[in-house]
Amino acid sequence: MSRRVVRQSKFRHVFGQAAKADQAYEDIRVSKVTWDSSFCAVNPKFLAIIVEAGGGGAFIVLPLAKTGRVDKNYPLVTGHTAPVLDIDWCPHNDNVIASASDDTTIMVWQIPDYTPMRNITEPIITLEGHSKRVGILSWHPTARNVLLSAGGDNMIIIWNVGTGEVLLSLDDMHPDVIHSVCWNSNGSLLATTCKDKTLRIIDPRKGQVVAERFAAHEGMRPMRAVFTRQGHIFTTGFTRMSQRELGLWDPNNFEEPVALQEMDTSNGVLLPFYDPDSSIVYLCGKGDSSIRYFEITDEPPFVHYLNTFSSKEPQRGMGFMPKRGLDVSKCEIARFYKLHERKCEPIIMTVPRKSDLFQDDLYPDTPGLEPALEADEWLSGQDADPVLISLRDGYVPPKHRELRVTKRNILDVRPPSVPRRSQSSSDAPLSQQHTLETLLEEIKALRERVQAQEQRITALENMLCELVDGTD
Repeated sequence: MSRRVVRQSKFRHVFGQAAKADQAYEDIRVSKVTWDSSFCAVNPKFLAIIVEAGGGGAFIVLPLAKTGRVDKNYPLVTGHTAPVLDIDWCPHNDNVIASASDDTTIMVWQIPDYTPMRNITEPIITLEGHSKRVGILSWHPTARNVLLSAGGDNMIIIWNVGTGEVLLSLDDMHPDVIHSVCWNSNGSLLATTCKDKTLRIIDPRKGQVVAERFAAHEGMRPMRAVFTRQGHIFTTGFTRMSQRELGLWDPNNFEEPVALQEMDTSNGVLLPFYDPDSSIVYLCGKGDSSIRYFEITDEPPFVHYLNTFSSKEPQRGMGFMPKRGLDVSKCEIARFYKLHERKCEPIIMTVPRKSDLFQDDLYPDTPGLEPALEADEWLSGQDADPVLISLRDGYVPPKHRELRVTKRNILDVRPPSVPRRSQSSSDAPLSQQHTLETLLEEIKALRERVQAQEQRITALENMLCELVDGTD
């Protein structure tokens, strides 16, 4: 057996399993999913789902620690005056999420660690610049506070969320509706697909299309594209005969595909979820009841089929957990959150191994919360790879930092590094230190009290349900 085949074999038996019933989120009235955007977004703390809500757009944010039936009066995040079309968690702050709406606005929200008593109605900031519906959002992978939006006006706007200002506006590159936008690993380039059947590679700071390919897939239905770790472009689309198709492209030579495979005949658009750590791409289709996964390699046939996870019910939407939110002790390499009509269930992908030791080959260092650049540094032309963290001891998140909008180019204070920007706590007056310690103790006590009350309420609700069931 060749060395290459041995390296591939660790992913040949990836095992997918749906969560148990008590680990799912039930009785959630999921909004009508079009798959033009993300109707489900997840990070290591929260699960966000766009839901049906009368009188305007809304989405629900659930702590991952709390599963089971969701109360019909559970607080929502509301503020848009029209349906929410896309949501995206900030990669550098697990308590910050952006939402885009049919009302042409983008809102950025601060989600508290505790469960609020009422709907969250006041965003941290509202971004206005599009003239039509905004259907796509994407945070910059390495620069703090940089958010991309794409709307029905065929424009791409890149914002500095810390100031509410437009950093860049790309309004003359797409003659028709934009179907998808993806950053590369360091955020220097964009890959976009459009209704005009053209795949474009864009340098946003130069405002130039550096490469493009017409009819990467010849069909008229929507196409999707993502960057791979090697800098290639992985695409999904349709053939002229409406068969679903996947492709791998080299941006330096768009004339011929690196790989092109026909899959099956279906109307559901295939959404690619790519994991750069393992070079595995997961394909989820609207209305499908399966998830197919492929490994992308440097040797023919370049896109290797691995396996298929199948279930009985079709998926209405899908969320993909960042790598730092996985359970490394169980050799979990991916986790999806599958939307049904009234519930959301986790689907866990694992590599079966008997050893209890940390699996270095499955878990290389992965991007963490710390951004590599500030917004103004990126805009000036600097590029930097993501700041990586190790998952060897399990991921421990840093202390929560509150999101604040300022008139400067930063959203929140960057934590001091050693030795640059170091600041001793002894510089502050003793009275201020004492007051701060007192406040922190009071906050801790209040949080413990809230958690205790939540547990008591849950117990009472369970008792009530048992009594009601007993009288039926």
